[in-house]
Amino acid sequence: MSVRHFLTLLDLSPEELRAVIQRAQELKALRSQGVRPAIFSNQVLAMIFDKSSTRTRVSFESAMVESGGAAIFLSPRDTQLGRGEAIADTARVLSRMCDAIMVRTFSHDAAETLAKFSEVPVINGLTDSFHPCQLLADMQTYFERRGDIKGRKVAWIGDGNNMCNSYINAAQQFGFALSIATPIGYEPSQFANVSSSVELDYSHRPEQAVINADLVVTDVWASMGQENEAEKRHELFHRFQVSEALLSKARSDVLFMHCLPAHRGEEVDAKVLEHPKSVVWDEAGNRLHAQKALLELLLHGTTG
Repeated sequence: MSVRHFLTLLDLSPEELRAVIQRAQELKALRSQGVRPAIFSNQVLAMIFDKSSTRTRVSFESAMVESGGAAIFLSPRDTQLGRGEAIADTARVLSRMCDAIMVRTFSHDAAETLAKFSEVPVINGLTDSFHPCQLLADMQTYFERRGDIKGRKVAWIGDGNNMCNSYINAAQQFGFALSIATPIGYEPSQFANVSSSVELDYSHRPEQAVINADLVVTDVWASMGQENEAEKRHELFHRFQVSEALLSKARSDVLFMHCLPAHRGEEVDAKVLEHPKSVVWDEAGNRLHAQKALLELLLHGTTG
């Protein structure tokens, strides 16, 4: 069986993505009953972190430990990557010692190079271009609360960043309509690669984007590596805050999501983050279950 990687949502079929979500729900239910199947017994996940993290590290590490396996945290300070070793060489070495590799880095090209030279599955834990693991958790959360998202409307408000790009991929794979509102000049890079099957609307007006939305999503205005742009972005993005007033223009049963960490009072009003329509804490917790199911598919070729 050829090695499969997960660098974007497009690396799995729509059917496989739904199977991963279903399996994630099963594993979550088992965990709530005190049952944690040893699906990764004696298997090891190498975790490469160029970017700091809370949810990505804890969810992947917990997923392996709870399931009978182990995870190794690797940072540039602790490895030869930090001293200039080629990514290809690191991939060749790690894939002879570990069963899978997760990478959280800046350049998506780096993740692709790692996958090209790895003999074991490589998972994109986040790059500047995509954040597919977060989308698995987001979709699981929506499925749990509202059922299948196919035919629904999602509104993305804010920066056209890696999360926005992954929502474009998700619209294609899950069949929902996507309405994006960003400031001028902050459009998502994936516009050029949008499938003709995607129902996609774009504007610079958040009030228009959220109309009839079943799900409203946002993210920080300045991501890691953009700290020097924070002041400029704050001036340009202030109209794009998800407030109670903005959320009220969506459907009455709308859900709100944010991948976290959140900057209260910037991209989201503090009241919205704690609002009954906010599911950000379930969304964060579902990273654990969705990634267990993803790892199971990549390591064993099946879900369940």
